[in-house]
Amino acid sequence: MPPLSIMIKPSSSLCNLRCKYCFYCDVAANRDDFSFGLMNAETAQRLIKSALSFADGNSVAFAFQGGEPLISGKEYFENFVSLVKKYNTKKSKIFYSLQTNGTLIDDEWARFFRKNEFLIGLSLDGDFEGNKFRVDSNGQNSYYKIIHAANKLKKHGVEFNILTVLTGYCAENAERIYKYFRDNGYKFLQFIPCLRPFNDNSENELYMTSEQYADYLIRIFNLYVKDFMRGNYVSIRQFDNLVRMYLGEKPEQCGVCGYCSHQFVIEGNGNIYPCDFYCTDEWLLGNINEDELSDMAKSEKAMEFLKESLTVPEKCRKCRYYPMCRAGGCKRQRQDRDYCEAYKKFYGGCLPLFRMFRAGKI
Repeated sequence: MPPLSIMIKPSSSLCNLRCKYCFYCDVAANRDDFSFGLMNAETAQRLIKSALSFADGNSVAFAFQGGEPLISGKEYFENFVSLVKKYNTKKSKIFYSLQTNGTLIDDEWARFFRKNEFLIGLSLDGDFEGNKFRVDSNGQNSYYKIIHAANKLKKHGVEFNILTVLTGYCAENAERIYKYFRDNGYKFLQFIPCLRPFNDNSENELYMTSEQYADYLIRIFNLYVKDFMRGNYVSIRQFDNLVRMYLGEKPEQCGVCGYCSHQFVIEGNGNIYPCDFYCTDEWLLGNINEDELSDMAKSEKAMEFLKESLTVPEKCRKCRYYPMCRAGGCKRQRQDRDYCEAYKKFYGGCLPLFRMFRAGKI
């Protein structure tokens, strides 16, 4: 069986920020219970035992997200790591990652991450002005607290990536934001398109138009290639994966594959869902306190979720860019907005630049 990936929401949708574009607030608002509260030790233990049994000696990736996962406290994470060591009798390779807004990180957190080899995804949307949508409950920009967290992670040698929400504003100012990251030594970046709430067709500076997305892709990919050729490579996860596909390799990011794969998302109360974007009542697969991961993976609802993503529109089948575009990537993004024309402009203008990576792989 393939390596097992589990996304854990130990604090459910609880968060100490009030980001203006939070997709998980929308997900939580579209189910009967907005928050399932903090995960207790019994649920964590049940998850770990079920995951390691399902993996049967293969690798397991535990990825913590939220809300804000650090609200669960250091004791929760120390106990989690201890339990994994206790029950990992078949010696599965364990990978830990955690996505955080960074505002709670101190020296003790950073030492814990370093000791246990956590890869941290730190949410930051650029310079102070670029970070204007990431605000606290008083409407104050969280920029300086995030920079403080980044410095703590650097001080203790913790590996971390920067996660940036790609809003319409970010797309319009992408060159400035990219150069800010590059020039300040942030060399591992993810730009994640901002999603409108379910069934919302509103337009404002949070949500990219197709024209803005095309302009972003073209301008930033050109900078990405130039920096690579100059020996100043900056990793941008989406582009890294597209380059791998161009070189005939398999992408590691599910959002560019064009179809969904097995992933378990576990909420604070033990509820299991097939995807972070679909932690809704409709897609509840079961509860870890009552069901095994191996059974939920084979359930009718899990199969239905995977099959839904396999349908390829006829216009995409005939498109010359389909082998790279994969019908626009992530299912949730396709449901939000049709970026077909943006991808056509990007590949039409930038596909020759992909040849630059043949001599030296990223």
